[in-house]
Amino acid sequence: MKDRQPSLDYNTENIPKLLPILPLFDATLFPKMVLPLVVMKGESVTLIDEAMAKDRMIGLLVAKKKENLKPDPESGDLAKVGTAALILKMAKTEDNHVQLLVQGLSRFHVKAFEKGKPYLVAQVETFGDTDHDNDETQALMANLIKQFDRVVQLSPGLPQEMGSMATSIKEPGTLADMVASTINSSAEEKQQVLETRDSTKRLKLVTKLVHHQLEILELGNKIQSQVKGDMDKRQREYYLRQQLKAIKEELGETDEASVELDEYRTKIKERELPEEAVKEAEREIDRLSRMHPSSAEYTVAMTYLDWLTELPWNTSTEDNLDIKKARKVLDEDHFGLEKPKRRIIEYLAVRKLKPDSKGPILCFAGPPGTGKTSLGTSIARALGRKFHRISLGGVRDEAEIRGHRRTYVGALPGRIIQGLRRAGSNNPIFMLDEIDKVGSDFRGDPSSALLEVLDPEQNFSFSDHYLDVPFDLSKVMFITTANVLDTIPSALRDRMEVIQLLGYTEDEKVKIAARYLIPRQREAHGLAARQIKITTGAVRRIISGYTREAGLRNLEREIATVCRGVATAIAEGEIEKATIKVDDVAVYLGPVKLQSEAKARMTTPGVAMGLAWTPTGGDLLFIEATAMKGKKGLTLTGQLGDVMKESATAALSFIRANAKRLGVDEDFFDEHDIHIHVPAGAIPKDGPSAGVTMLTALVSLLKQKTIKKDLAMTGEITLRGQVLPVGGIKEKVLAAHRAGIKTILLPKWNEKDLVDIPQKVRDDIQFHFMEKMLDVLKIAIQ
Repeated sequence: MKDRQPSLDYNTENIPKLLPILPLFDATLFPKMVLPLVVMKGESVTLIDEAMAKDRMIGLLVAKKKENLKPDPESGDLAKVGTAALILKMAKTEDNHVQLLVQGLSRFHVKAFEKGKPYLVAQVETFGDTDHDNDETQALMANLIKQFDRVVQLSPGLPQEMGSMATSIKEPGTLADMVASTINSSAEEKQQVLETRDSTKRLKLVTKLVHHQLEILELGNKIQSQVKGDMDKRQREYYLRQQLKAIKEELGETDEASVELDEYRTKIKERELPEEAVKEAEREIDRLSRMHPSSAEYTVAMTYLDWLTELPWNTSTEDNLDIKKARKVLDEDHFGLEKPKRRIIEYLAVRKLKPDSKGPILCFAGPPGTGKTSLGTSIARALGRKFHRISLGGVRDEAEIRGHRRTYVGALPGRIIQGLRRAGSNNPIFMLDEIDKVGSDFRGDPSSALLEVLDPEQNFSFSDHYLDVPFDLSKVMFITTANVLDTIPSALRDRMEVIQLLGYTEDEKVKIAARYLIPRQREAHGLAARQIKITTGAVRRIISGYTREAGLRNLEREIATVCRGVATAIAEGEIEKATIKVDDVAVYLGPVKLQSEAKARMTTPGVAMGLAWTPTGGDLLFIEATAMKGKKGLTLTGQLGDVMKESATAALSFIRANAKRLGVDEDFFDEHDIHIHVPAGAIPKDGPSAGVTMLTALVSLLKQKTIKKDLAMTGEITLRGQVLPVGGIKEKVLAAHRAGIKTILLPKWNEKDLVDIPQKVRDDIQFHFMEKMLDVLKIAIQ
């Protein structure tokens, strides 16, 4: 780099107006700078020879295209601004190449190119710098010198003297040229600096280039320091580790990795793992012994061994086989629910007589809020077993059940194996909540994975993808919950014993509120028993006027609202205690939200009241029929499904076929259209059980007679007028009882379903069982 130092021994006044032009590729020469060149082309060698024979002056212009070896002055390939240079040294090699050392004299502007020459010759006009001696220029020079000094320090290829040399330059233009010629920038950027005549603008341009170069150098220096630091750290750690190993060997101490492997071997013997699990564990231990503790695979293998040795392969809890005590626990925790309680007692009895019996697969199905999930914890307490709950709602990945294979990063066992480890025994109560809401997508079908889990003939050798070793699930008591059974795949539903948890009657809700809900909410709101008392009448008002549900959740929310109101009044010092009576309920809960529509609607011919089943329990279903002038048209509205529309058509066909027997004018249909509407039109409705209600509403309309008050009905009809059985009888009857219905018409074949209905409800309602539609009409229509 010493050859590039500017020489002060030159004279710009003697530069001729006509200069031979030497094109430059990827290089730029600035005034007062020195540049080595190699010339290989024949015409360029001739140019140098003639210049050496004359005044040794040439013009250097940058060629814009490297691939164009013969720049055409007319095409614009050559820059218009170049540098007049003096040849300081020249040497020729054996292959007729010329090596030059040239020094820049002055910038020039090309006015025109001469023609007819063996090389490029141009008429040029030299020009100098436009300097400004002001504070801005001085500041730019000082900043550029500082940044350039930093570039020199970070660039191992530049001599450190370059920074001092920049400090000694006083002319702003010369400083900018020297720095631009030194830094690593493109030929286009250097050409832009060469063409800038104003020294202040040139300083700004070069400062920008230096700043960019400095950012690159500092980033590279940072990366190099980090890499070097990491390498030094690893080497130091390796050296220290080897030293520690040698010291421990001298002291006779065992390596930490060996201690861990011995601990795993001890655990395998103590836990009495199955043969397959022992083989897999020993294979992993052998792999661990050959691995370095710092490798990623070492941690993966250790995690697998932790899971394998921590699982309760042979750890069981002892069942409480005292049936009387278990019955007492179940009765303490839940009121009613006789069917599931009886099933658990039966299971205990079988376990007492046959200890090796397999656990049942129970499915508690029913509306929300009927105690399905809480019943699982009660069963675990009664049996003396550990309890673990898994929510399956929205689960779409099969790996949630079977686990991920160990080839995946962060792989873990599925929820079944994880639950067993948390429970700490191989015979816990497993609650699989919301099994009817399991989904499936591209990640697999979790319900299909559950087929093996919930099959007593298969789950004795359940294989999790992560463990890859069979685990015996036959001792686990699986309990699932669902609101509806239709969404559960038939193969999965077939493996479970379904126990229906139906809605509560008003009397049951009153007792549950007094025994469980009120004390729980009283405690939750910081109230003592003496501070709040809710009478039975008030509870009944809340049930009938503010909630209409099969379960208890809304009832508990309303009781909580009352407790909050009382707690607020006590906290503000308005009262010391409160007794909530029937008239006080509206003070805390506002006006009555629900009123019976039966009496208001049943006063008009053509309106009948049916009973419907919903996932949240039973409900009343009003069907309205009207007639208008027309020609045999039938209109159905109210978001009805296809089956319900077919029931309406069948009912109308039956009436028209039996018009004379029913006392209906046979010519009525020729001049009238029939419109059947089911209110609550935003709610989709479907099913055949409204057939009886639709036919009764039509006959009531055609005969202009009203249907008896407080009467509801359900059943499917045929074209021959037969009444067929339907489902959901208990939910429908309980819904009618909540609404104050006194008479219910049911299909004859559904008489057996009254066994599930509480005696109190059967005593309050008069039931009629029908086989034919004519029997229904005799009772229903006044």
